[in-house]
Amino acid sequence: MNANRQWMYNRLKDGLLNTEFLNGLEEFIQFASTHPECMDGMNIRCPCSMRRCSNRKFLCVDDVRYHVMKNGFVPNYYRWTAHGECWDDQGTSSVLLSEIIMENDFQTGANGRYHEMVLEGFGLPSQIEFMEAPNVEAQRLYEMLQAASEELWPGCNKHIKLSVVARLMNMKPEHHFSIKCFDQIVEFVKEVPPEDNVLPDNFYKTKNLIEGLGLPVEKINCCRNNCMIYWSGDAELQECKFCQLPRYKRTVSSLTKQVVQKPYKKMYYFPLTPRLQRLYASDATTPHMRWHAEHEYEEGVMHHPSDSPAWKHFNACYPLFGSEIRNVMLGLSTNEFQPFGQSGQQYSSWPIILTPYNLPPWLCMKSEYMFLTVIVPSPNNSKFKIDIFLQPLIEELKQLWNMGVETYDVDKKQNFLMRVALLWTISDFPAYAMLSGWSTAGRLACPYCMDNTNAFTLPRGGKQCWFDNHRKFLNHNHSWRKNKSWFRKNKVVTEHAPLVRTGEEILHEIESLGLMRVTDPGSDVVNAVISKTCGWRKHSIFWDLPYWSSLLIRHNLDVMHIEKNFFDNLFNTIMNIEGKTKDNAKAREDMREICRWPELEINAETGRYPKAIYALDKPAKQVICEWMKGLRFPDGYVSNMARCVDMNKYRLFGMKSHDCHIFMQRLLPIAFRELLPMRVWEAITELSIFCKQLMSTILREEDMQRLEEDIPVILCKLERIFPPGFFDLMEHLPIHLAYEARIGGPVQYRWMYPYER
Repeated sequence: MNANRQWMYNRLKDGLLNTEFLNGLEEFIQFASTHPECMDGMNIRCPCSMRRCSNRKFLCVDDVRYHVMKNGFVPNYYRWTAHGECWDDQGTSSVLLSEIIMENDFQTGANGRYHEMVLEGFGLPSQIEFMEAPNVEAQRLYEMLQAASEELWPGCNKHIKLSVVARLMNMKPEHHFSIKCFDQIVEFVKEVPPEDNVLPDNFYKTKNLIEGLGLPVEKINCCRNNCMIYWSGDAELQECKFCQLPRYKRTVSSLTKQVVQKPYKKMYYFPLTPRLQRLYASDATTPHMRWHAEHEYEEGVMHHPSDSPAWKHFNACYPLFGSEIRNVMLGLSTNEFQPFGQSGQQYSSWPIILTPYNLPPWLCMKSEYMFLTVIVPSPNNSKFKIDIFLQPLIEELKQLWNMGVETYDVDKKQNFLMRVALLWTISDFPAYAMLSGWSTAGRLACPYCMDNTNAFTLPRGGKQCWFDNHRKFLNHNHSWRKNKSWFRKNKVVTEHAPLVRTGEEILHEIESLGLMRVTDPGSDVVNAVISKTCGWRKHSIFWDLPYWSSLLIRHNLDVMHIEKNFFDNLFNTIMNIEGKTKDNAKAREDMREICRWPELEINAETGRYPKAIYALDKPAKQVICEWMKGLRFPDGYVSNMARCVDMNKYRLFGMKSHDCHIFMQRLLPIAFRELLPMRVWEAITELSIFCKQLMSTILREEDMQRLEEDIPVILCKLERIFPPGFFDLMEHLPIHLAYEARIGGPVQYRWMYPYER
């Protein structure tokens, strides 16, 4: 505490204003008037102890002088931080935040914990040394922290303002207080202590104080049919410009009994910029935000997305962005969430989550650093109209890329211009279509093969089939390319695998087709006509980002769901589960037309088809189920698989994605080692090893190149065993996973596990 400023709290002497106090007040006003960066024109912040002032309200000098003489200074304002002292080069070279907001003797015990809660909520350390002036946002943050530590009245040593407000707000939901009841309680509580206390006297003021400790949120009204949001230039509209439905509904307020207008639907948008700035406001996270550029790197080894060719290619395309290692690279994820699913009510919500990839592996995908940015409400799936709700986020990302934002780095104690880029999106396969605009249904569902696919419709099954779609990925001189018996009969494969198209090529195609953004008038009709002749459904809003076309990977295939679906099809077919096996009468009829496998064709005399070599009989299925019932795993490794075994029907049920992940990579080769023929077991084991190597936490580029060569051979081996009906899209997509791992790095940063948890 500054000893020469004791005069600030010795205002009266013998009932009159102290001369020392008046002289000090003039010194303060003269000091505050010489720091225009902390002024609003000619006005300065009023530091009097009144609740509406307290270094928040700007007043003229005469009014400030009068307020301070009447009410005194705000408690514990020995450092004039709101008036420029933190940046006074003539004064102390550094100021400790702990000296500003922890000088009170009562910052111990419960109140100390409340104080630490505020610091933790803001992501701030207990001590900050300023060597360069923090920006306005950072200064606002420190002032808020100081206000939160304000004592309830002079001499109160049991509670601070924050502790009382936090406990009151906790009591309201715990005991189901109404707002009227809450107001009456706080009004009564305020009458008990001395009159100069700073307790809020109603729910509105209490809520405002708590909200000040949090992050900003924007509530944006939406059209009931998801046509538009009332935002930016459309904020003042009273009805939808597409369907002309009204924006508001007229209801009667339960409190005022007056007719009020309420929006039919609204979305929530949480601005991204303050969250990223707070990562650099804490000495606990600031050094980690540079880890991606400062960690030891071994050529050809990928521990992190920053080691991948996709990240390096982006920095090479934009060297100015890459030269500042504190610039932030983000990943975006979304998935459908039904909050009322257990009650049977159908309500689909789509949270949009952003993750900063600057952080090291042990922090990067933790829930603390997954920033919920948009909540898309809708009773129904928003499908291809999700771009409408992404408009505020895309606009903020464009601003963070083009102009950046001034950010205070507490570790280096300096301001810098932070810019932000979106590296890719992460979603399951249906949401892939919503984000990219490429339809993931039908014959053209593969977003890599696109029009160069060999998929076809099964004549009996009626579903799209990717059987014999992988020989073109083999080496050009591979003998299987010319085989006319093992795959589709009488077919020789001579074409090469389709090349991966660049972002510039895809954007040129979209623009040449004339596809429109869903936010443009008339886009539904135009896009519906164009989509009949191609796989594109819209002009995605992500193309509005200036750098989007230069990315090597824009949308990731989700390894988690692909692996689970592949495992389900494989296991259910081997176990011959009725209703779930891919080997049925229609599949055998399709196989007779497509393949030359007489040993599996239907017997013309009996009308029955012979048992396949990959299907287990009842005793073998019983062995598998009993073996699984006796499995025991370490805690946290996998769920209790014994509960997923149905001994009556000899099948598995209720297995989660992670259970399938463990079974696919660890248990599959062991389970079928002695129950299947060698060539079937070898193909399944090679697939299991492929998944295990693909999902390693550390990847080598040469290993991924080898996996790119191995996976076509593995899939062709499976095509020699299972019928064409087995090979749907989920059995085809693994052909592209090794490429994505080689370009994007470890899959642990690009799959849905951390987001779905």
